[in-house]
Amino acid sequence: MIQRVYECAVNCPDLSEVYVATDDERISGCVEEFGGKAVLTAKKHPSGTDRIAEAAQKMNIEKDDLVINVQGDQPMFHPDSISQMIAPLLEDPNIPMSTLQYRITGEKEIQNPFNIKVVSDEKGFALYFSHSPIPCYRDGGPKQRHYKHLGFYAYRMEFLKIFTSLPVGFLESAEKLEQLRAIENGFRIKVVESRFDSPEVDTIEDIRRVEALLAQSDPGNS
Repeated sequence: MIQRVYECAVNCPDLSEVYVATDDERISGCVEEFGGKAVLTAKKHPSGTDRIAEAAQKMNIEKDDLVINVQGDQPMFHPDSISQMIAPLLEDPNIPMSTLQYRITGEKEIQNPFNIKVVSDEKGFALYFSHSPIPCYRDGGPKQRHYKHLGFYAYRMEFLKIFTSLPVGFLESAEKLEQLRAIENGFRIKVVESRFDSPEVDTIEDIRRVEALLAQSDPGNS
């Protein structure tokens, strides 16, 4: 799965370098075996963003550069998703961080706690992320909208350093979602609606589903 995620990232024209940040030498070795590049980090990190920050500092990335975090459970993401996500940061230097959302309509998807839901304000900045369905439509009705948060982030390197200095807050502790640390401390996260879904792998059932999708897209590898 790591190799598939890596190869999807390499196919994004807006990325100049692709590395796997990990605290496990087995994963690092696996990446090197398929020809990829890895950075070993400490094991202590409370979130993937903290791990990415350490890796970026080890690589001496400049403060104005953009750092993209693709979570390792996204083996089928479309490379154009990255281009969509970084566009707001290229247009507005005041935005410190961005991420992606995808509209979901199936009740099973909406209720699935592994699908993180997000709500945003009228300018497209995140208000909240949750494992629970948000917003709650008290009176029901047909005009409901729910968005799934996709596991991608873009940050300015300067903000990554700030992020790691922030304390883990109440909301992050409750939901176990690191992006809430930024919101709790008053930083804005631009949320871009992606044209592409990205099936995540959280359970055994997800593995079977993704394997079936991969077989459909490439019958020769089934």
